[in-house]
Amino acid sequence: MKNITDSFLSLAYWTSAGSFGFNTDILATNPINLSVVLGVLIFFGKGVLSDLLDNRKQRILKTIRNSEELREGAIQQLEKARARLRKVEKEANQFRVNGYSEIERDKLNLINSIYTTLEQLEIYKNETIRFEEQRAINQVRQRVFQQALQGALGTLNSCLNNELHLRTISANIGMFGAMKEIK
Repeated sequence: MKNITDSFLSLAYWTSAGSFGFNTDILATNPINLSVVLGVLIFFGKGVLSDLLDNRKQRILKTIRNSEELREGAIQQLEKARARLRKVEKEANQFRVNGYSEIERDKLNLINSIYTTLEQLEIYKNETIRFEEQRAINQVRQRVFQQALQGALGTLNSCLNNELHLRTISANIGMFGAMKEIK
């Protein structure tokens, strides 16, 4: 450290013209000039510095206000979005409930419709069975009647001669005549 101080002192003793050196004599450095320069710098620099600081402060405040406004706008949009979400969720739940009840109602209507159709089919089946039974009975009766008629005609033709035939006709004519008189 002593070497550094000695080198500065030796530089101060160089007295050649145009040379560079450090003057360590505080009285020779003109403290009055330095204080005047510093005072002028502080006096004129203070206004520039305060203007710069005020501008910076205004930009920061403006940025904060803009940020606050954006924050408020974002909060309002968030609240609107939440309200819309609640509304959509409510509508979705309502659609879900209505959909389930409508599905259940359609299901019950379909079941009732199927039961009604089955009952009608059962009625039609029973009517068809009765109709077919009646038709079969009528066919059997017709055949029995035809066979009985053929048998009776065969018996009559084999047992009936002209004389018996004439007596039967006369008896029937007499019965018809008696019935006419009664009326």
